[in-house]
Amino acid sequence: MFFSFDGIDGVGKSTQMALFVDWLRELGHDVVTCRDPGGTELGEKLRAILLDKSDTPICRRAEMLLYMASRAQLVDQVIRPALAAGKTVVSDRYLLANVVYQGHAGGLPVDDLWRVGQVAVDGIEPTLVYLLDMSVADAVRRMNREPDRMESQGHGYMEKVRQGFLAEAARRREVVVIDAAREIMAVQAEIRAAAKQMLASDSK
Repeated sequence: MFFSFDGIDGVGKSTQMALFVDWLRELGHDVVTCRDPGGTELGEKLRAILLDKSDTPICRRAEMLLYMASRAQLVDQVIRPALAAGKTVVSDRYLLANVVYQGHAGGLPVDDLWRVGQVAVDGIEPTLVYLLDMSVADAVRRMNREPDRMESQGHGYMEKVRQGFLAEAARRREVVVIDAAREIMAVQAEIRAAAKQMLASDSK
């Protein structure tokens, strides 16, 4: 099984993913976690280029392709071997984020990003994608760190990101929208309920 967590920054992805992974391990799953971009030596170097603030200009197409390169390495080096070994993979972001940030919010053609993405992931797609959703204003208030390069593009950009996520969720069956503006364990309960349904159907 392959799960991924997504949403605008500040919605609680890290907290909810950690609780979810703990729960899966209590159920007996051998869980491998990763983050996208990142998760490999190459991926972490690309992550620094993409997210650290610097004076180096990166156009949207180059930005998109750097994310795709990191993901391709992550798939080949981490995710595919883990799935082949019968392990459960949980990723902090995956291809959906690339489509939304560089497509819906960044202005690149969305369908083109999905096509390039299919080359990058080479058939490896999440069984279930958790989209943690809340207003941009609430998410920004939750953040307790300096914004990275992507987050620094302003509230208008982040609102486009949020709406892009919701638009893709409306047309993709594997994406489950979770209201993240609630108490932590209430959010986690809904995440686990969705996973239980998926795990039950997978065991039939």
